[in-house]
Amino acid sequence: MKKMISLVLVLSLALVFTLPACAEGKVYDVVFLVNGNLGDKSFFDSAEAGLKELEADGRITLTTIEMGETDEDRPTWLNTLYDVSASEDYDVIVCGTFQMPDLKEVATAYPDQKYILFDDNTYVGQNANVLNLMYRQNDMGYVIGVYAACMTTDNNLDKINPDPVVGFVGGVDSPVINDFLIGFIQGAQSVNPDIRIDTRYTNDYVDTAIAKEYGLSMINDNKCDIIWGVAGNAGNGAAEAALESGKAWFIGVDSDQELTLSPDLASLTLTSGLKNVGNSLIWVFDELDAGNEYWGTEVNQGLAEGGVGIVTDKNYNKYASEATKATVTKALEAVQSGEIVVASTIGPNAVDVVALREAVRP
Repeated sequence: MKKMISLVLVLSLALVFTLPACAEGKVYDVVFLVNGNLGDKSFFDSAEAGLKELEADGRITLTTIEMGETDEDRPTWLNTLYDVSASEDYDVIVCGTFQMPDLKEVATAYPDQKYILFDDNTYVGQNANVLNLMYRQNDMGYVIGVYAACMTTDNNLDKINPDPVVGFVGGVDSPVINDFLIGFIQGAQSVNPDIRIDTRYTNDYVDTAIAKEYGLSMINDNKCDIIWGVAGNAGNGAAEAALESGKAWFIGVDSDQELTLSPDLASLTLTSGLKNVGNSLIWVFDELDAGNEYWGTEVNQGLAEGGVGIVTDKNYNKYASEATKATVTKALEAVQSGEIVVASTIGPNAVDVVALREAVRP
């Protein structure tokens, strides 16, 4: 009998110590409201991938609702937010992007419901039940700038001319877009203090025609051979300019644009700066499991937290020299460790982007 009791105790202890950590903690009921559809190979797919990983690890239960992206769908977004909140079925409601400002209205009506809103901070701090997840695009910009400065002087690469000039096509001339730019300039100058950067703004995120016009001017008038498009869909017009001219390369933003563009445009996309929404959502639940809550605040994630990054496979791996790869790796490590602090256009220590932008024009 004593041997039997001992065996039961041993087996019980073994079971306790082999249970996954999540079994001892809370399993969160989560709904992801997609203000569009999955398959964008960008923010929504990234968020879904992170949430699916949490689900596979037994840390959350997940319901995903695709609300559609047509003009007819948009009026239903607010109603869906209300319906899901009123159901009280979920511990956390996840949604994202600047297209969801109506969340404030719903979050105010349901103060006990928790919400995670990624890539928007329109009403940050105004609701104690909303966590705004933002991304340090200046960190990303720095590494992209380092990479672009290396590539624009690599004369072994087709389309690269002798002039160290690169382009930046931004969306709205605003602190967030200029945060990409300020990092880009700082990173590029760290490689070549004499580099020139031609900066122009579409002033929206859909007008590919104006971005293409700017791109052609950058290429033909100022000898830009690499252009970074940071203007949402509008920025892809710069890729069209690079293709039409046959004299330049393109760099994408937010998602791996080699996967989203047509084959001919993807072929000249050297790399892309990334916003890793999925990683940031996993981080939130890691923090919740550790007893750390950030409701009612904005959390900014950079390279160190995995919130932003750079594509380093496919065309990057194909076209970047070993020396360029080593320089980029060193820059990544320096920013991640805090050895390099990237300037920002946001916050109390915001820099004068206008002066710097004008100083580096061709």
